[in-house]
Amino acid sequence: MLKNYGGDFDLPGKEQALEELKKQSESPDLWNDPATAQRVMRQLAELREEVEGWRQYQQRLQDALELAQLGDESLSEELEREVQALEQEFEQRSLAAMFSGPYDAGNALLSIHAGAGGTDSQDWASMLMRMYLRWAERRGYKTEILDMTPGEEAGIKSVTIAVNGKYAYGYLRAEKGVHRLVRLSPFDAAHRRHTSFALVEVLPEIAMDDPEVVIDPKDLKIDVYRASSAGGQNVQKNATAVRIVHIPTGIVVTCENERSQTQNKETAMRILRARLFELKRAEKEEQIAMLRGEYVKAEWGNQIRSYVLHPYQMVKDHRTDYETGNTQAVLDGELDAFMIAYLRQFGGEKR
Repeated sequence: MLKNYGGDFDLPGKEQALEELKKQSESPDLWNDPATAQRVMRQLAELREEVEGWRQYQQRLQDALELAQLGDESLSEELEREVQALEQEFEQRSLAAMFSGPYDAGNALLSIHAGAGGTDSQDWASMLMRMYLRWAERRGYKTEILDMTPGEEAGIKSVTIAVNGKYAYGYLRAEKGVHRLVRLSPFDAAHRRHTSFALVEVLPEIAMDDPEVVIDPKDLKIDVYRASSAGGQNVQKNATAVRIVHIPTGIVVTCENERSQTQNKETAMRILRARLFELKRAEKEEQIAMLRGEYVKAEWGNQIRSYVLHPYQMVKDHRTDYETGNTQAVLDGELDAFMIAYLRQFGGEKR
């Protein structure tokens, strides 16, 4: 039996927004401001793709309904296959409809920072890095490690990864927060149980022409230095690493992964734009929360998810209560169920 798939999507509203963007794109004065023009054309292309996709879906749905009304038994297998395909597509489209934020459809910058706990936490940070790289690979996203600081004995102290693909930020924003690991430590001679923490930051990648972030070059202090390495032939003889300090906020961004000073500077600026945007948004959210009497300071103790490897196997998200006993699959990148549970529960509340 066919259900009313697509009923919750505001197609008329999207079509109206599309018409308004078309009118803006046809204005003779649009290209007087190239940055605004590019933003309008980008939004127009994205919205047109979304609307046309829903129109095609609704036509397939109508065709299936007409086929079912014929009552021809010889068409039952074909109809059943089409209904299953429509159900799967509806699930995908209804999930995509939750990505209503202005940056949800775009790329993301993912940072992981080891918490207190020494080598165990640094190893945990590297496990999380591998988990997210595997997740991105499963979804067909392109990843690039922009900056990484290795641990003293094992693992990493921190890493920043660019994740490029449709809805990368929309999915990954569900991962922002403190992640807690409980296991028998491989670095403890007595093999005792240890608890480790790592902080995951997720930022939208901000375009250079985005009006939300305007950087005055006078506000920047830029230093170049020789990149650190393991030594030997890999030591950089030239100063290619870049450190940028945003003086008004005190935000410091470093990058030394590329061999070119220019490339390192461009990468550092990408990260700085994202951090300034997040700072601006956090300040707005804090002000609103304080007015509502809802403000709670984010602290290390407020972990969003626990990964327990001993004395039992379980991964549990403390915001949605979604859990699974297949810890190895999660650490191998099977994160969609956690992300979808978060999106279904919180929808557009958190950006």
